[in-house]
This record gives sequence, C-alpha cells and structure tokens, in this order.
Amino acid sequence: MNGAESLLRTLVASGVEVCFANPGTSEMHFVTALDRAPGMRAVLGLFEGVVTGMADGYGRMADKPAATLLHLGPGLANGLANLHNARRAATPIVNVVGDHATTHAQFDAPLASDIIGFARPVSSWVHSSTSALTVGADAARAVQAARRAPGGIATLILPADVAWNEASGPSESLPIVDPASVSDRVIADVVEALRTAGPGAALLMRGDALRGRGLDAAGRIAAATGARLLCDTFAPRLERGAGRVAVERLPYFAEQIVESMATVEHLILVGTKPPVSFFSYPGKPSWCTADGTLITYLAHAHEDGVGALEAVASAFAAVPRRVELALPDEPDGRLDQFTIGQVVARHLPENAIVSDEAATNGLGIGLALASARPYDHLSLTGGSIGQGLPVAGGAAVACPDRKVVCLHGDGGAMYTVQSLWTQAREDLDVTTVIFSNRAYAILQVEMSRTGAKELMAEGDRQALDMFDLSRPDLDWVKIAEGMGVEAVRVTTVREFSDAFVSAMNQRGPRLIEAVV
Repeated sequence: MNGAESLLRTLVASGVEVCFANPGTSEMHFVTALDRAPGMRAVLGLFEGVVTGMADGYGRMADKPAATLLHLGPGLANGLANLHNARRAATPIVNVVGDHATTHAQFDAPLASDIIGFARPVSSWVHSSTSALTVGADAARAVQAARRAPGGIATLILPADVAWNEASGPSESLPIVDPASVSDRVIADVVEALRTAGPGAALLMRGDALRGRGLDAAGRIAAATGARLLCDTFAPRLERGAGRVAVERLPYFAEQIVESMATVEHLILVGTKPPVSFFSYPGKPSWCTADGTLITYLAHAHEDGVGALEAVASAFAAVPRRVELALPDEPDGRLDQFTIGQVVARHLPENAIVSDEAATNGLGIGLALASARPYDHLSLTGGSIGQGLPVAGGAAVACPDRKVVCLHGDGGAMYTVQSLWTQAREDLDVTTVIFSNRAYAILQVEMSRTGAKELMAEGDRQALDMFDLSRPDLDWVKIAEGMGVEAVRVTTVREFSDAFVSAMNQRGPRLIEAVV
C-alpha cells in the first residue's frame, strides 16, 4: 500500500465518501488509488472552481466534508474563489492539493509555488505531509479539523513522493469535536433580555439555528416574546416554506439594513456577527445597527446555538407560528423575476433544494417561495460570483433523491459554466434557470450607488461596455447542449411554465434560458 492509498482509505474510514477532482501529474498515484479504496466516489470537474464549489454544496447538504483533489498551487488558485465562499459558509471540506516530490522542490520547477501561502487565507487548518508513513494520520487530522464547529476547510498538501512511497496502512478516524456548550449564565441573561425588550428584541441567526430544532426553538421564543427572527442576507442554508418558522432575511443594501434594524433595541446573535454593509459607499454607513442597540451573543459560531435556543425557549410556554402553504395562481403578463418566481413557487416539489445566485432577479423569487412547499435555500455566501451552478451540483450529489433548482444570473453562470458538463456526466437532477438579461446588472446598480456614474460624460461608452454582455449575445441553449444538458429558451410566461413543469416531472439535468 502506498501513501495515496493510505490517505484515501483513511478518508473513507473517517466518513468522507466523495472526492471532487481535477487532477494533474503530481496526483497520478492518488488517482490510481481510487480503484483500490472502495467507498470513495470520484467526480470530475473541468475547472477547479467547479470542484471547490461542488464540495461546498455537498458539505452544506450532507453535513460532512467531501474531499477535493487539486493540482499544485495554480490548481488551488483556480479554486480559491469558491473556497472563499465555502469558508464564509463554514462548510466542512478536506482540500487535498498535490505538490512536487520533496526531492524535486530544490529545483524550482515551473509549477513550483507557495501552496501554503495560497491555502492559508481560505483554510482553518493547513498541513503538508512529509512521509507516506504519516499521511494517513494527517488525513484523519484533516477530517477532524474540517468537522470542528462551525465547520471549516482543512487543506492537506500531498507531495508526489509521499503519495508513491510505501505506507504502513490507513489510520483510524478521530473523534468529532462537539460544539462548545453555552453557559447557564448566558442563557439566563438572554431570557431576561427577551422578557425586558419584548418586541424590541431580535434574534439574528445563522448555521444550524436556521434548520429543524433551531427554527422550532426560535419560533417558540418569538411567539412568547414578540421578538423578530432574522437571518443574514446570505445565510448558507435556510429551511423555508410551508410548515417552517418564518425568518426575515436582512436586505442587501446598507440603508435598507439600517431601516430594518432601526427599531431593534436588543440584538441577540446566534452563530453570526452584527450586520454590516457589503461594501463601503460615500455617505452611507458600514455599521448597520442603530447606535443605541444593545448586542448580546447567545452563541458564537463555534458554540451550540441550537442547544442554546432550546434552553432559552424552555423558559417560555408558547407554540411557534408556522408558515401555511399558499401557492400562487398561474401568472400571466410579461416574463420577469416576479412571474418566474410565481411559476417556480407553484410547481417546486416538496423537499427541493434551491441554489440561488439570481442576483438582481432574486427578489421576486424570494417573495414567491416564502409560502411554497418546504425546501432548503442555499445562498451565495461570500459574494464571489460563480457559486450557484457548482453548489447545485454538489447538493445533488449529496441528496440524489431531492430535486435541485439553480437560479442564476447569466454573467455569474459563465464563471463556472463547466458545471453543466459534470451535471450531464453524473446525471445529476438539477434544473438550471438562467436569467438572461445580457448584463452584469448588479454592477450597473453599483455604479450609481458608489457615485462613479456622476463622473461619466454624455456619450461615454467604455465604462458601460464593462457591464454589457451583448455583442455577441450568449446562447445558453447551445452552451448547455454542447455540454450534454437538454436546454430550451423561453420568452413568455407560458413557455417558462411549460418548460419548468416538464423539468420538475423528469429526472436529470436541464437548463431553461429565460430572456428577461
């Protein structure tokens, strides 16, 4: 058994069952070990940003890490944007990055780079293995680090000779470290704060607090005290729809957040931080909580937020209010985000997963889906676009029995368009809706908000061309079909409804280009 097989068998023994990969020469022994390490499914991505994005989607839905396999520093660098998003989502990932053999490092070969330097900003744990005899133990430590609350990216660097040298065997899995408990004193203080502030209190939540037991406990608190339930604008995973406790998502723009938070007297944080503006704007605030608002941490990200919510809820006798199913009528009128949202809400099957990178077209979808059949909502967490398609694919690998719908702007989708090929190859049940407005529409908005548009003279074209995706227009039907995904272009509500219903009633990857 060589080091690569030792590593793979240790990963499988530690509960890692999927490896999203884009290998190169340095990873050949890892690749050949895949057939000798039963229990590991290998999924090929044609770009490293697809690989890391799929690992993110998988981890969010499976509640455990997948592995990635990336080729040296440049391969890792290609995947950094979606590792940034995964870090912001606190997604557990074991990142395996091949490296030159230790004996080759002295020669500064063309692909030599500072892999640790690339990995550190997106990783909670980084280690370079030095021996085939210890690489199994290193892999077990990587899995343990990735699963430490709230979840993180563990990057294990694998030199080629460590992979090909003889190893003694795999290592045993290491215990999963439970989240830290919240003290009784903090619980008592929050109970008193809620009794005092009443409707002037708000719980801002993230992580497991936005699912199952956490939502139920938060709902009991809100029913008893009148406190508002909030979540971050881009929560990694949120259970929404009928039968769930409703949670307000904070708006995107700073002044909207300030307005939303203006009446909050006491902000109680569960697994998250106080809200801030996504960007800095001239004359607008970065800190979005009112000056007089008291802020209390019920649970930090590494602590047991669900247990803390349940402990607080036990002080109140109340039944949570749950969303009632209310499906919209079949819409008519022009095809836009609101009519598309109504169609999606009307026909989305129960227990679906929605990967949302609709960007400027997201408002209509979010409003319509609030009372749809229950589903999981996955957001663009770190703001680096090109996450929606691979996250959808990773979610489909994690949950093959659930329908996945990806809502995506056309500009962002081009960042990781290779995801469609992997969807076709793996026969993933993902329906992608492309909002084809042929523009980086959010940047057109931001140009005005930053004050930069005021600097333009009449007739200036180069600046506006930076946000224009025409000349030529992207043909999403041809792009998808060229990667093996069935696709259709729609321009009316009726056409969109027919295409979406057809996709919901069949299995496998499909794409709908909605011209809006």
